[in-house]
Amino acid sequence: MENETIRSDDLRGLARSRLVKRREFMAHLAAYVLVNVFLVAIWAFTGAGFFWPVFPIFGWGIGVFFHGWDTFSEPLSEDRIDQEVERLRRSAAAR
Repeated sequence: MENETIRSDDLRGLARSRLVKRREFMAHLAAYVLVNVFLVAIWAFTGAGFFWPVFPIFGWGIGVFFHGWDTFSEPLSEDRIDQEVERLRRSAAAR
């Protein structure tokens, strides 16, 4: 019974941390969109010459992409970890 409670608490903690990461990502994405819409509006109202907002859109977009990657990528499974350990063992034995 105690083992089941520990596992349930671990899962609850993992679920909470993943939900917090998703909320943080959504806040980051919202800030990205709002700020860049504002920058494009400034560009449009000041003569719409060279499209300079491309620089913050692209630069910050890289950060948003990797934040999303970190937020929504699958956590490492024990099977994947075991496969990597086995691969490293074989590699070390071959030397």
